[in-house]
Amino acid sequence: MSRSARSHPAPPSREAPAAPQASGGGCLGWFFRLLGFLLLLLMLGAGALWVLWGRDLPSVNDLDVLELSGQTRVYDRTGQLVGTLTPSLSSGSGENRNLLKLNQISPWLQKAVVTSEDRRFFEHHGVDYIGIARGLLKGLLKNDLEGGSSITQQVVKNTLLADLEGARTPERKFKEAVLAYQLDRNFDKKKILNSYLNVIYWGDGGRTNIVGAGTAAHGYFRKEAAELNLAESVYLATIIPAPNRLYKNFTAYRPLMKSLLDRMVEDGQVTRAEADAAWKTKIYPAGYRIAWNEDGTFRSAVYENPDRLQSNINLMEAQSGQDRYQSRFYLQAVEKELLPILGRQALYGGGKIYTGMSLQAQEAAERASREADNLPDGATLGSALVSPRNGEVLALVGQKLTGGRPSDWNNATQARRQVGSSIKPLLYTLALQNGWKQSDTILDSPISGEYQPMNYDRRWTGRYVTMRYALDHSLNLPTVRMAQELGIGTFEDKLRELGFTVPKDAGLSLSIGTLEASPLQMAAAYAPFVNGGLYYAPTLVRKVEDARGKLLYTRPAPQPRRVWDAQTAWLGLDMIRGVVNDLTEYQGGLATRALIPGWDVGGKTGTTNDIKDLWFAGVTPTVAGAVWVGKQEGGSMPDWAYSGTIPTPVWQQAVAGALVGETPVKFTEPAGITYRVVRQVNMAFRENEADQESVARDGSRQGQQSRASAPGAAAPAPVPAPQEAPMPTPPTPPAQDAAPGENGAGRDTPAQDTPAQDIPAGDVPDMAAPTTPGVQDIPAAPPSDPALQDIPAGTEDPGVLPGSSGTTAPVDLAPDGTTTGETTGDVTLVPTDPGADVYSTPAPPPAAPDAPVQDLPFGF
Repeated sequence: MSRSARSHPAPPSREAPAAPQASGGGCLGWFFRLLGFLLLLLMLGAGALWVLWGRDLPSVNDLDVLELSGQTRVYDRTGQLVGTLTPSLSSGSGENRNLLKLNQISPWLQKAVVTSEDRRFFEHHGVDYIGIARGLLKGLLKNDLEGGSSITQQVVKNTLLADLEGARTPERKFKEAVLAYQLDRNFDKKKILNSYLNVIYWGDGGRTNIVGAGTAAHGYFRKEAAELNLAESVYLATIIPAPNRLYKNFTAYRPLMKSLLDRMVEDGQVTRAEADAAWKTKIYPAGYRIAWNEDGTFRSAVYENPDRLQSNINLMEAQSGQDRYQSRFYLQAVEKELLPILGRQALYGGGKIYTGMSLQAQEAAERASREADNLPDGATLGSALVSPRNGEVLALVGQKLTGGRPSDWNNATQARRQVGSSIKPLLYTLALQNGWKQSDTILDSPISGEYQPMNYDRRWTGRYVTMRYALDHSLNLPTVRMAQELGIGTFEDKLRELGFTVPKDAGLSLSIGTLEASPLQMAAAYAPFVNGGLYYAPTLVRKVEDARGKLLYTRPAPQPRRVWDAQTAWLGLDMIRGVVNDLTEYQGGLATRALIPGWDVGGKTGTTNDIKDLWFAGVTPTVAGAVWVGKQEGGSMPDWAYSGTIPTPVWQQAVAGALVGETPVKFTEPAGITYRVVRQVNMAFRENEADQESVARDGSRQGQQSRASAPGAAAPAPVPAPQEAPMPTPPTPPAQDAAPGENGAGRDTPAQDTPAQDIPAGDVPDMAAPTTPGVQDIPAAPPSDPALQDIPAGTEDPGVLPGSSGTTAPVDLAPDGTTTGETTGDVTLVPTDPGADVYSTPAPPPAAPDAPVQDLPFGF
């Protein structure tokens, strides 16, 4: 090789560098192709998510009602102003109806909240992607995951998506981001900030959640939101992420205030001098005793009064006026009725709403709730009154009222509780519709089969008792036999006609109270007793006008559905009048405390398994109503709680107050009704049935037997099956818990040798009154003049048969008016002297028992 060759090597080919260039270009092309592919996947994924979750998003325009709150006025049926509607913007932990405008909130609090919660709030478009990335990075590097939600997203979460309850799910995050973007495009930033300050959760005040700046300012510092200084505003802003934990640990919390003040200086929200002054300002959050140093540090901070938050909120509510929560539950129900019809903007946009409420009735119902002082500990109530004339709701009370802010849950309309024996009049009226008469008798004895209900005292007579007597004493065994003979499917159809949702496979237990209903449903179902058998679906609103007087909505004329013919409705009414009037309280009358002087009253009590629910449903000529008492979370009440002494007086006070000033009127009796005195009880009959022989029934369609129609005639009882024969009642066993799928009906050990399956035990007695011996199907004393016997039930003074000492069971009279000596159940009855006056003045009743029979379901 030549020297020159060695010194001057050949230059590389021009194509030599091309290989690396081609490689680099390929990588770049590959990168862009991958990026394009990922973008395509992202677009397809977003489209799929939109199809899956984005089609049924709520409208962000609903938030516009914030500017219109408190302008829609609500009037009662006479034109009296009831109140104004305020939009209920719900957070995940409560509701705030104390909505403030932005100029009613301290500017310091506005600035502190923006710096603390969303520093780029005025820069991003609803979703802060930089904040989200920062939060994710912090979570990866420091294992400290931040939510990254903007103020706009939190407004969406706490209002439009409140039904998702703040769950951290992909669906909620997707909807939250889409709606936040829409919200940012449609609304000014200040309006969004205003919404946020009205709906954010600021802690647990005790009975009341602290929601919104107005309640927070009062709760923590006992002042208006506009009066908060910079130090107090910084305090409230820094506890937002975990208010309950941070509030209770002031020592650990204090450095967060210093950090927030420094960030506010960085953001230009405050000057350094303002921040330093705020650091040295002495603040005293509710419940704390703090010893401060002049430099902003403190020597001690003692959390000594946990109840101060709630007491401050109570003070705020008291200052707002005694009637701040008047008609709250009725207004709430009006909102629920109109929102699907009008939408939020029209509903809260100003104008007038005219309702069927009677303000007098509403005030009476609320007063009865406040004065219901004998409720068991932990119990609340719900009550509803309706007009039998057209189904309009006269009054609603959803909770036991205490004077402060009540719970938002409306037991009058939303609750579904087992109704116990208050369902029985509906079954008895169905029997009357099917040709039965009040004088027909039903066997009071255990039934055949696996289902073995009991009477409330776990005893039975083994004899035939009239329908009237069975309802007056709320006997379970005759009631179930009635359902057997009529067919439970027939009863289910009737309940559906009356507006109820019937549970599946309830079986015969439906006849004694496993149906679940609200007080409003029960009131509406009892109204047909009064109006000739017509059922009206309950309604609240008559018409709505906008702010200019333009008609927005008119309720269609109420359309009745006939559920009873007029005569059947009257016969059923006559029976529930008997429940109220036939017996005195000392005779074991179940509903004597429902009596309203000067007015006709009928009704029925109800008690469910383990005394979980207490009911009274009743009617007067112009008002039908129902009251429920129980624990909100469910559970048993004390064994001294009776439906005759707890819900019944609440009903009586509410209805009596609603009737004040009205001239008493009588129930309107239809044509074709007459009366006969049977066993000393004046009973209503159809004219063509009054003198027909009564029928003895044992629950089977083959078990009907004619019997003499003479008052007091004994039934020619058929030879019963072994299970139906009178037998000694075994000792009361402990009740068992309800099995799943039994609709809450408890199971007790039945009579001996009977399988213990699906057994709701007998009725629980309502009145804390003794059982008067000898009161057997003879609740009313005969008039002195035989010619005056055919008078309306309830006008005679009840009489009492003198009886032997000790516990007795019901007894029939022989045709001559004497009792028959025979063993019934586990009690031997001694015949009364035939020559004695069986209607002589009764002996003083024995002392009331200390406690009722326990663990006995579906009673009076």
